[in-house]
Amino acid sequence: MPFKRFDQARPFVTLGVAVAAWAILPGALKSFTRATFFELTAPISIVASHVGDLQEYWALRLHSKHELIRAGTELARLNASYQVAVQQTNELRAEIDRLESLLRLPSFTQYRYEHARVARRDFSGWWQRIVIRKGRNYGIPLGAPVIFSGGVVGRVTEVHAATSVVELISSPNVRLAGVVEGDVLGRPISFQGGVNPTFAPPTGIVEFVPLDVIASPTSTKRLVTSGLGGVFPPGLTLGTITVARIASDGLFKTGEVKLDERLGSLTEVTVLVPLATE
Repeated sequence: MPFKRFDQARPFVTLGVAVAAWAILPGALKSFTRATFFELTAPISIVASHVGDLQEYWALRLHSKHELIRAGTELARLNASYQVAVQQTNELRAEIDRLESLLRLPSFTQYRYEHARVARRDFSGWWQRIVIRKGRNYGIPLGAPVIFSGGVVGRVTEVHAATSVVELISSPNVRLAGVVEGDVLGRPISFQGGVNPTFAPPTGIVEFVPLDVIASPTSTKRLVTSGLGGVFPPGLTLGTITVARIASDGLFKTGEVKLDERLGSLTEVTVLVPLATE
């Protein structure tokens, strides 16, 4: 009977020994082991991502010619509108450069846009992150901001040989400063990712919201990056404040932020690589 009980408890004993051994290992050895394991498993994620792209390609090949013609026409319209937007952006950039030169103002940090494909998603209640198919081979720096058409995606937290880990703004580990769009005083608000279940819409929380900011589900406020901290450029969309209630101290408000639901299904993102680091 004692031997039978020992056999039943053997997996738990083994697990306890493994956890204890891992706990007493030096931090440098833990980091090396983790990085080595990630590098060994990275090719599997990259190959799986390429296989998914190939499946999508052959799925598109099955579409009829009429559907492809319709899609091509719509794409031509989008390209025309984007060309106009690019021209307007170039004109505005030239005007900003002229004003900065006249007023002798320092220029904002310039970035190189590095587009990357999403290889893997890793969502849980403790973190929200994705793995992209570019790393040191494309000059991706640690801490670089990541964006998409809907605003901020997150920031790079790990850089490996051919992949990088991006922690999403929906992760509770991400904190940054934002401002309410249209606030002429530019008062910073503390934003943090929330505890998001795997299949739930992403949300975040805000603190130190000024008392005159009123937000409700029917009258939301757009939250954008403030530019403080030098990581994210100012004016990028973070989300919309849907609730703002007075905090316990009575000096500020706390609230909830609704993030873009596309964060959980992104296939392509853009990394802003500061040119000053190159």
